[in-house]
Amino acid sequence: MMDQMKELMALQKKAGAIQEKLGNTHIEADEGNITVVINGKQECVNIFIDGKETPNIVKAFNKALKKSQEIAAHEMKDVMGNLGIPGIGK
Repeated sequence: MMDQMKELMALQKKAGAIQEKLGNTHIEADEGNITVVINGKQECVNIFIDGKETPNIVKAFNKALKKSQEIAAHEMKDVMGNLGIPGIGK
């Protein structure tokens, strides 16, 4: 039992390091006069239009993304609950 706890703690530490790395990884995409920057956690970091930052668009984009993730999680809840995996979907 103690070995399993140590393994779990090591996995949690690794997961935390990966999450931090993903948060610090920035990906840029350009289309015309628009540049979008996201991080490895799939969060919008910045949007530039004609080289100017657009913080309100970034905030709105992240809000919409979060809402879509919540809707997807809610829709999947029933499916996951029917799999009979303890702690998932209940």
